Amino acid sequence: MFKNLIKAFIFFLLIISSFSKVYCDDKIINELKKGEKIIFIRHAIAPGSGDPKNFNLKNCDTQRNLNNKGIEQSKKIGLFFSKNNIPIDKILSSEWCRCKDTAKFAFKNFKTFDALNSFFSPRFQKNREKQMIALSKYLNNWNGKKNLILVTHYVVILEKLNKAVSSGEIVVTDKNLNLIGSILNY
Repeated sequence: MFKNLIKAFIFFLLIISSFSKVYCDDKIINELKKGEKIIFIRHAIAPGSGDPKNFNLKNCDTQRNLNNKGIEQSKKIGLFFSKNNIPIDKILSSEWCRCKDTAKFAFKNFKTFDALNSFFSPRFQKNREKQMIALSKYLNNWNGKKNLILVTHYVVILEKLNKAVSSGEIVVTDKNLNLIGSILNY
């Protein structure tokens, strides 16, 4: 009997969460279709944390990279944007391979922007202030009518939006970086 109660409760929670997710997504999709949004995407699933000691920006073999789930997650992110006809002005990515691969599998065309690079590891923390100034300057000057997509890292999103995010999470803001919402599990 206890097992049946637990199963019923879990089923009820799944039903509730699926309805709330659809409502949230519809609201966010409508906002995205209007354009002029800044979209932060944390790179897709790349097992581990931080960067290996032998990290080399020009050599993906020395970096933490997307696994198969991360590649599929990236493709789902791209499908979300194309399926919903969301207008895109530009796609910018960190220079880290896990971000470039997320952008490549999701959108195909993108440019790198070093202000989106990670500063999680101690050896990159010296770049934090300079990057955040450069990113703020870029965002303040951006005046696109479509949406701007930034594929970046946990630490950059946390620093800029004061929001913790999961791998592959899509965070939507207005031009003043006011949070509109986020989409999980893509």
